[in-house]
Amino acid sequence: MASLSIRDVYKTYPNGVPVLKGVNIDIEDGQFLILVGGSGCGKSTLLNMIAGLETVTKGEIQIDGKTVNNLSPKDRDIAMVFQSYALYPSMTVRENISFGLNIRKVPKQEQAQIVDRVSNTLQITHLLDRKPGQLSGGQRQRVAMGRALARDPVMFLFDEPLSNLDAKLRIEMRSEIKLLHQRLGTTIVYVTHDQIEAMTLGDRIAVMKDGIVQQFGAPQEIYDSPSNLFVAGFIGAPPMNFIQGKLVEQGAGVALELDTGVTRAALNLPFDSAKVKSHVGRDVILGLRPERITDARGAHGDNAQLQPIELKVDVIEPTGPDTLVFAQVNGKRIVSRVHPASNPQPLTNATLLFDTSKAVLFDPSNEERIA
Repeated sequence: MASLSIRDVYKTYPNGVPVLKGVNIDIEDGQFLILVGGSGCGKSTLLNMIAGLETVTKGEIQIDGKTVNNLSPKDRDIAMVFQSYALYPSMTVRENISFGLNIRKVPKQEQAQIVDRVSNTLQITHLLDRKPGQLSGGQRQRVAMGRALARDPVMFLFDEPLSNLDAKLRIEMRSEIKLLHQRLGTTIVYVTHDQIEAMTLGDRIAVMKDGIVQQFGAPQEIYDSPSNLFVAGFIGAPPMNFIQGKLVEQGAGVALELDTGVTRAALNLPFDSAKVKSHVGRDVILGLRPERITDARGAHGDNAQLQPIELKVDVIEPTGPDTLVFAQVNGKRIVSRVHPASNPQPLTNATLLFDTSKAVLFDPSNEERIA
């Protein structure tokens, strides 16, 4: 196991294009770090820099307290699993797993023991004599993981390993990778554009955009308290609702004016700080997760903060465990989760309960969180 420290790291290509702009990340031994963001955000470049496949323009990368900027990949004691599997098609599964061991001249008897251990861990013992062309996508990914596991490194790097799999296999392999981490306790850095993978796998998540870490923290912290509109909209499925409106005084507190096309109301908000009150009379953006807008059957949380608002249903999407209800608030479409037994109907009015206990308030001028 090993800790990882990324200190004020920049990457600029020879053509002058900046890719990373001062990245700072620290994780402890055995933690599972997720680098998540859209295409072009710099997450794969950062992973390649940790691996030694890309040079660092400025800053330091430390593995277990040792600066590795100038170390070659083979001297960093890491193993990498690629999106494309990168298996040798002419070799059997056994030969693919033991290839790196051969290069390092590990004795044959020890190689056999390692291959047996790894194949048992990944449940691919019955595939050892097959070639990659005879395997499914999920099996090929297990073999790629097996080749990395055979090295017993201090750190694993995963570069979007599940993106080539179908939805069912992705779910299965997510569980496999999480179980593997629990068994081995090895530090993992994992790149993905899939926010569900990020939430389900990581101990720590770094949400990236345009070469900058927008927020770094535990999954639930990022979900409940996103630092800005980008993070709030990127993490969560369906994403957080953004309701823009005027912040007004309401008794000793504050409220947001709402217009649903059916009724006008002031939605009480649980904020009383001076920073929030300085925005009274101005437009703000209220962030509410879909599960925080529901009906009486699906309601949870502090009942004192559940406020009924009547609106007109646009569209419904039954998902099985709940039903997504789309409606208009302040001229923008929002989505809510209701109990499937409620059976709401399109183009009819419905009263939904707004739970503001987990509300987030953003400043539209800079898109940063106010409270």
